[in-house]
Formats: sequence, C-alpha cells, structure tokens
Amino acid sequence: MVSPSPFRASSFAEEPATTSHQCPYTPLPDEAGGAPVNPPSISRRPFRALVLVPCGLLLLAGLTLVALLAGPGSVLRGGSTALGSASEATSNRTSPVFVFLLENADFAFPNFHLRLWIGIVLVGESASSLKDPNGPLFYKGWYHLFYQYNPDGAVWGNIVWGHAISRDLIHWRHLPIAMVADHWYDINGVWTGSATVLPDGQVVMLYTGSTNESVQVQNLAYPANLSDPLLVDWVKYSGNPVLVPPSGIHFKDFRDPTTAWSTSEGKWRITIGSKFNKTGISLVYETKDFISYELLDGLLHAVPGTGMWECVDFYPVSKLEENGLDTSVDGPGVKHVVKASLDDTKIDYYAVGTYDGASGIWTPDDPKGIPRTILFDKKTGSNILQWPIEEVEKLRLNSDQFNQLEVRAGSVVSLDVSSGSQLDIMAEFEVDKEALQRINGTDVEYKCSANGGAAERGALGPFGLLVLADENLTEQTPVYFYIAKGANGNLKTFFCTDQSRSSEATDVDKSIYGSTVPVLKGERLHMRILVDHSIVESFAQGGRSCITSRVYPTKAIYGDARLFLFNNATETEITASLKIWQMSSAYIHS
Repeated sequence: MVSPSPFRASSFAEEPATTSHQCPYTPLPDEAGGAPVNPPSISRRPFRALVLVPCGLLLLAGLTLVALLAGPGSVLRGGSTALGSASEATSNRTSPVFVFLLENADFAFPNFHLRLWIGIVLVGESASSLKDPNGPLFYKGWYHLFYQYNPDGAVWGNIVWGHAISRDLIHWRHLPIAMVADHWYDINGVWTGSATVLPDGQVVMLYTGSTNESVQVQNLAYPANLSDPLLVDWVKYSGNPVLVPPSGIHFKDFRDPTTAWSTSEGKWRITIGSKFNKTGISLVYETKDFISYELLDGLLHAVPGTGMWECVDFYPVSKLEENGLDTSVDGPGVKHVVKASLDDTKIDYYAVGTYDGASGIWTPDDPKGIPRTILFDKKTGSNILQWPIEEVEKLRLNSDQFNQLEVRAGSVVSLDVSSGSQLDIMAEFEVDKEALQRINGTDVEYKCSANGGAAERGALGPFGLLVLADENLTEQTPVYFYIAKGANGNLKTFFCTDQSRSSEATDVDKSIYGSTVPVLKGERLHMRILVDHSIVESFAQGGRSCITSRVYPTKAIYGDARLFLFNNATETEITASLKIWQMSSAYIHS
C-alpha cells in the first residue's frame, strides 16, 4: 500500500491560477576505465517544426463560400465522438470545416497522431508548434496530456503548456493553455514536468522553469479545482521555486523532474537529470510534502561520457503480467526501467535493472547497454517491449493481404494498395536458410547510421519495406532488417529506418536510425509500421526495437504515396507475408 501523503491543498498559500481559459535505442556506452562518479556536494533541445504556408486564393475563396453558405451566426459542428461532452470547458476557436480545409491543404498533417490545429495562419497569425509531452495522468475518467507549446510561432521561445484530454488515447480534444510563463521563476519557459496523483486524490505537478536569469529551477503547481475532471485551471505555488541547482551543478544543467514514487517511510522520491563534467547523472531527492526536499547521497544512475541527461524517467514493469504498475510498486516480480534522453545526441536510451527501495540503489542488468520500453520481455528476459495500444486497431478500415511473396536478391516489388499515406502494416520475413549457412562471416562491423543505409548492399541485407514512396522511387523511406554474420558464424540482426531519400526537399532531416534487435532461435523476422502522412513508427520483433521518424515527402503524398517490398541483399532471397490496413483518422478537436 502507498502511504498517505501529508500534502494538502491548504499547505500552499492561495495564488490566482496562471491562466483562465486563455523509438531507436542503441547501446549506451559505459566507458571502461572512466573516473568514478561522485555526486555534487550536499534549453531544452532545439527542434524542427513544419510551418504551414498560406494556401492561395482558391482556398480563401472556398472558405468564403463556406462562410456564406453557413450564414451569419451559424455554428458549424462535427459529429459526435468518443470524447463525450467536454465542449463547455473549451473555446470554439476554429470551425470544423475551416480546420478540415486547412488539414487537407497540408499533406504532412498526421491524421491519427495528436497534433495542433494551425489554421490560424490564414487569419494573420503565425503557425504554432508542439513538442515534448509532459505530465500525463488519468483523472476522473479522462486521460490528460500536457505538452510544450509556443503559441506565437514555430520557433523556439515563449514555451507554455498546452493541454489535451481523451477518453481512449486515440481521439483528443485540446483545452485552454494550462500554464504560461508569467513569473520570474519560469519567465523564460515552462519546461518539462511530471504529475503525481497522491493516495488522497490530490494532484501534484512538478516542472522545470527557466528563470529571468536562465537558471533552471523546479516549481510546483496543482489544480485549482479537484472536482473538475478536465483540470482546466492550474495554480502555481506561491513559494516557488521549490528546488534550485545544488552545489557542483551548472545552473543550466538541472531539469525535468519525474513522477514521484513512495518509500516505506511514507516519503516520496523524484529524480532529476543533470551532468557532472561529461558524465550524465540522475539526482535523487526525497520529500514529505513536495515543498521541502533533501538531496540524497549517491545517484540513481550515471554513465561516463554521455553528457547532459534530460527527460529522465524511472518506473517499474512487471515480470509476470502485462499490466502497467503504479510508480511505487516494488518486489521480486518487478523490474525497474531508467530512461534518459541525451542532450548531446538527441537520442533516448532505456535500461532494465533492479531497484532496492531500502538503499535507494538501482542496478542495471546489463551495465554496458540500455535497451527499451513498457512491458517486460519474458522471452528474452532482458528487454522491454513497446507496442501501440490496442485502441489504435479501432481505426483500421479495409485490408489487403499478401502471402508468401518471393523477393529475389536486388529486386523491388510493388504492393497494390489503394493509398500508402495512412496505413497499419504487419509484415513477416523468412530468409533463405541455405544462404544463411553458405555465406562466410566477416569481422566488418555494421551500423545502421554509418553503412550507407538501404542502398548499401550486403550478403544478407538490407530487406524490408519502402513506405511513403513515389511511383518512380525518387522519394522513399526504407524500413528494413540487415543481418550481419560474424567471422565466428554468429548472426546479428539490425533494424533500421533510412530517411536519406525520404524527400526531395533540402531543408529536412535525412538521418538514418537503427540498432540491433534480439531475434531468438526459431523466430521469424517481424515488423509493424504505422504510416501517418509524415510520421512513420516502426516496431521490430514485437517491440524490442522501435523507431519513430518524421519525414516530409514532396511527391509521395496522398494518393501518390506507394508501398513497395524490397530486397537489396546480394546472396539471399526472402519470402514475405503482409497484412495492410488503411487507417481512419482520429478526432482531434480544438
């Protein structure tokens, strides 16, 4: 049982609400011979955003016609959704027809991922941007997701917290801004934070603020009205900040508090990302009331040479069941996951390990690597799995099935689907067993990002799918496997996404991502790909490896987006079986 918390709303001086209705993972190096890490004495990263360009006189004429047909005073409304009746707590900023026209003017707009309405650009305001998700929680029947948001434009700055709610994690409704940068302790940005729901129903939100002198501090906020299931209004604690950088930590290297977990003594702990010289670290604090904190001796985890850790997470996963766990759950059937985002490389890493609540020490199962995700992989015993929630399958429409397609070495096969821009793809591959035995191994190291991507041919790969490809393959995003055979005869499988030819545009990211993926004896190679216009989410071997990409094709859009099988290996044929669903759009309401 979680011990009752001494926290109460009455613990804080009242203050007006801040606003009122206004997945690749790779091995993380553990540098041998690195100096021992001693804890200190007791910007968020840049981003890219797509800017919506005005759509011309034709679109304006269409909007004018819609307005005339609707007549003065008319309200244009969409159909009912799974969201229920949340409209009383939101403002009607944009009519559904207006949004529909704008969405379809932008081919890159995803249709079943949460995103912002940016239709305001046509009435004289700049496009908005959405980034880091924050403070997810479930409260009185609603899922809440907050996110960093610049309402003034698709550029870095003026970071506030947007707020969206859902009944099912698929269909979303945007609410008014939850918190704005309006105090000295967060005037340069309301940055990443996390929510903790306490046993008595109180909700605590800790977040990083950038002060008027750009010092990173931790602040406390809480709902103005706990009886409101939508949690529209939020109050900032009058005594903020509750935490400042400790001695030995740079004032710009102290950010992103986690959800709290309880101890057997009835206290709460959080961890915060930082660095000490070039060593990435996670500091641990203990508190009774979320106002006063003690920095504990030691560190939750540290890895030399990894630089600043941000957006650190720490949570339990069950070894026995497939249900999520409260952050305070511990015991023999539980593993704990540490996740960190490396500011230097902009890549997320995860590690599975064992947490001793009494000592506060977390020990990684594999101190040299950081694997990934949400469910414990009982087959490997050393991985976590990430897989789309089952509600995504409710968006599936008609499907096409292809069985036992043989793809010769060096060939590409077109798959006859009606459109390739909005898909859920399940694919299974078999490699010629004779070729696996026949091919001689080498000592050459393979790395997705350093070996030429899908265009670089090897004996046993690459092979997979070309998504968001145009008919002539001038634009394509390959998602593929590559099998490397070592000189000792052992096989190592890589799972990669190649963005290098995803677009003919010159000002977009064209990186190649990927890592090794465990494949057990007797398993076939399997991938699942969710394609949503400009978002490609890929999962290998049931979620042991995951890659999320954002691409911006200029030709492979809407009905011109095609799907192909490819095998660029030199020495093996592959056999592929696929089931491909067209996907409906989720309801995302402003």
